[in-house]
Amino acid sequence: MASQFHKPEANSLGRVLVADVGNTKIKLAVAGMSPDVKMPMLSHHADLCSHSFRSEDLEAWLEKVPPGSDSFLIASVHDAAATRLESTIAKLSATLQQQRIVYHDLPLQMDLENPGSVGIDRVASAAAANCFRHHLRAAIIVDCGTAITVDLVSQKGVFCGGAILPGPFLMAQSLAAGTSRLPDIFGIERSCPPALPGRSTKEAIAAGIGWGIRGAVTTLVEEARKSLDVEADLFLTGGCRWSVIDCLPHAIEIPDLVLLGVSLTKFVKRTV
Repeated sequence: MASQFHKPEANSLGRVLVADVGNTKIKLAVAGMSPDVKMPMLSHHADLCSHSFRSEDLEAWLEKVPPGSDSFLIASVHDAAATRLESTIAKLSATLQQQRIVYHDLPLQMDLENPGSVGIDRVASAAAANCFRHHLRAAIIVDCGTAITVDLVSQKGVFCGGAILPGPFLMAQSLAAGTSRLPDIFGIERSCPPALPGRSTKEAIAAGIGWGIRGAVTTLVEEARKSLDVEADLFLTGGCRWSVIDCLPHAIEIPDLVLLGVSLTKFVKRTV
């Protein structure tokens, strides 16, 4: 029997701390719910470095969050960073209850070969998009970060999978690491779209990566639409969404889609 999910109810209101532990950043926020809104509201945003965050930075953030938050929901695709975050939280607070989110915690049905192997960030953003989409349409979610994902949620609210490709900085690092003379353009100015033709090696790499990503994402979105039997709302999220925003003019831009999805674990009741 398929799992059933219910909208937030008044008795589930309150606040919860949420974390999206990615390959580059740990994004933090406080999620709260009101009876008159459909989705949780996020506040007190902060970013930490996944590889080298300081406990003092987390402590300073915790001191700023409002009282009444007794739990910390953590979604992670970077196990080492998440383990360090959890250890630091435990040292800083004896009262915060921590929960590492897994796919079956989220309000989303899944039609995949192995749901547990899918990145929890993909599932969380799909769960949030499933709440935002029009009930007669499906959803396509483009998440541009260290990796770029294009995922689908059917009109029936089922996560169907999608596609994954490297993000712009990962592409740049791969070119630099895999060749003897091509430079790493990590620090190059973000131009959207990049100049073509590139009049230097760095500009040529930026053009290849920038236009290549645009071509890949627009093609994947087009193919995703063809695979669906209904119209779809298009959502755009992720820290590198600037790399494709100009070629997805009708996309609904929601920077914190993953954190919103994670917060649904607190505010959406699930029954089987």
